Amino acid sequence: ELIQQDRREFRLRDALAPLRERFPFILLDCPPALDLLTLNALVATDGLLVPMQAEYFALEGISELMSTLDRVSQAFNHGLALEGVLMTMYDERTNLAQQVTANLQEFFGDKLLKTTIPRNVRLAEAPSHGKPVMVYDPRSRGSDAYRDLALELLKRNKIESPKAKERAKAAKTGQEFKFWPYNK
Repeated sequence: ELIQQDRREFRLRDALAPLRERFPFILLDCPPALDLLTLNALVATDGLLVPMQAEYFALEGISELMSTLDRVSQAFNHGLALEGVLMTMYDERTNLAQQVTANLQEFFGDKLLKTTIPRNVRLAEAPSHGKPVMVYDPRSRGSDAYRDLALELLKRNKIESPKAKERAKAAKTGQEFKFWPYNK
């Protein structure tokens, strides 16, 4: 249906335009394939956060990723920039993870985020229960890592959010917050 539309690459950007003033961030979670929906997300966004596993094959895709980013930027979205690279499924105990991190640090410099998302059973279980990990197990290592990521992104973008800091601190002590619609 979208393929036959005029300005099909700009549909998501146009739909999100009225919301941009209301939120400091609008996050779009996309599959790794460059299909029309992902292209719409790249056209609609200001920055790209790239999740990357600490594995050899992830390194092989870097040049293709940068080439795609450059092509989309030139053709559709001149403001598109790499916000950061996020290490996921990270196990700091392995030599491979250390080597991949060193290579990415050399290639991306300060674009490599300090926060890493660990391999974590609770992260894997949460979707099968229909809940985000922050609701499923707010004190898990995975929840902690995603809170740290949110705070790092706020700091990088110079956005002060006392409420976010308060919630992150409270979550680490076991205090619950309501996340609609999961725990009414």
